[in-house]
Amino acid sequence: MTTSTTNPTLGSAGTGRSRVTLAEPSFWRSTFVVFRRQIRMNLRNPAWVLIGIMQPVLYLFLFGPLLKPIVSQFPGAPDNEFTFLVPGLLVQLGMFGAFFAGFGLIAEWREGVVEAERVTPASRVALLAGRLMRDMAQLLVQALILVGLGLVMGMRGDAGGIVFGLALTLMVGGACAAASNALALTTKSEDVMAPVINMVMMPVLLLSGIMLPMTLGPEWLQRVSDFMPFRWITDAVRGGFGGDFPGNSLFWGTGWAVVLFVLALWWGTSTFRKENS
Repeated sequence: MTTSTTNPTLGSAGTGRSRVTLAEPSFWRSTFVVFRRQIRMNLRNPAWVLIGIMQPVLYLFLFGPLLKPIVSQFPGAPDNEFTFLVPGLLVQLGMFGAFFAGFGLIAEWREGVVEAERVTPASRVALLAGRLMRDMAQLLVQALILVGLGLVMGMRGDAGGIVFGLALTLMVGGACAAASNALALTTKSEDVMAPVINMVMMPVLLLSGIMLPMTLGPEWLQRVSDFMPFRWITDAVRGGFGGDFPGNSLFWGTGWAVVLFVLALWWGTSTFRKENS
């Protein structure tokens, strides 16, 4: 925080007075300060990075072998079960890992950290952006570990498609993290937030085709899943891994990822601004 002093002005009695004002830090500087604090908190306890990846890794090792006898029946017939499974697990990682980011914000709000940040001249949007940068950096580390394990276990994928899949995962993670932070500041209670997340995540997991392609289900279930944005995102990541860049699924999946990210960012920034009103 810096101060700037104007030229002295004369009062009615002829005495010199100086006016001191607070200089507002830039948006990017404020964002970096918040990000640096958040990442330091994570580095003090790096176990959370590993805990966040445990679920998809367990699916990789325990559920992947179950797909081996039936993977040849899937549309497009991937060369092995991990080529099909890893892209879906990336989307799952982006959703589940980021959706729980808000629990940490509730703890910070309860400890007075959010209130302390609010009294600074920092942009309220920067308070969210710094946290999103932390969440996306953590997600990138977890995603790289998952892809690396998949490659070791026999996954095959187009190099550009893998990069595209990681980028889409980060966008999904950013959207879910922004929504989670907004929900956290709205509810300010883990007891309220947890059942809401579970209620949302269960149909998303079942209808997005992360574990099995929706084309294996009855027609009515396929029609229902058509209204699930994460189904198109999952198909887009799988299409990218397969090098199917002109594919229709990539267009719809990328479009839905952008829409969700913009809407969640708008909700998150609105919530942080209202918190200051």
